[in-house]
Amino acid sequence: MKDPVATFNAKGSPVTIGVCTVCGTKLYRMGRTEAHAGLVPPEKPAKVEKREGKLVVVESPAKAKTVGRFLGKGYTVRASVGHVRDLLKSQLSVDVDNNFEPKYRVPNEKKDVVKDLKKLAQKAEEIYLATDPDREGEAISWHLLEAAQIDPARAQRVVFHEITESAVKEAFSHPRPINMDLVDAQQARRILDRLVGYSISPLLWEKVRGRLSAGRVQSVALRLIVDREREIEAFVPVEYWSIHAELQPEKLKSTFIAKLAKID
Repeated sequence: MKDPVATFNAKGSPVTIGVCTVCGTKLYRMGRTEAHAGLVPPEKPAKVEKREGKLVVVESPAKAKTVGRFLGKGYTVRASVGHVRDLLKSQLSVDVDNNFEPKYRVPNEKKDVVKDLKKLAQKAEEIYLATDPDREGEAISWHLLEAAQIDPARAQRVVFHEITESAVKEAFSHPRPINMDLVDAQQARRILDRLVGYSISPLLWEKVRGRLSAGRVQSVALRLIVDREREIEAFVPVEYWSIHAELQPEKLKSTFIAKLAKID
């Protein structure tokens, strides 16, 4: 080889470039030589993963099947089957001393769901979170974003109030960001439920009987029912009569009914 030059190819592998001494053809010889000593190979270009298709996440498998039929090719529709994260069952899971910060975890029965959605989200060009149109649905979308480590820049929220082709397509033409006000409202409700239930239920087990539960809503509703039942039990019936008379004025064939209102 004539006029050898030590260098690196596009993949960063060491090569030697020169000219054939016989025919003058340009030659490439793979492998490191002494001439490569001190040379710095070029940085390998970062691998850019090609993304394609659109991922849609709804709550129920039945809805996923219907929505997938409406949207057609190019869309992959999956179901979260409800919430994918929740507070720990074994502890309060609310840091009362740190601005009531909740501690969430992915339940064991949802780990495969989250793993599958995370894998699909990494390959999708666009991601649409189409969970139910209420604060629970908004929170599920946010939890999906967090649990599956979905890039917020590629995720949008889609809301529809009826499962018809026109309503679904109209919703997908007007996507929006996740409404964090609704998410915060759901988290506040969930945290209050946990604080009340987790604190009071053990007292019921100790003072009344086991397996009883208390709650932010159910305890108040039970109080209203008890108060009403006590009013019913305390009611003392009083006998009374109502008097009606059928009267016919003189020289008239028609009659009318009169009710006794009072006695002077």
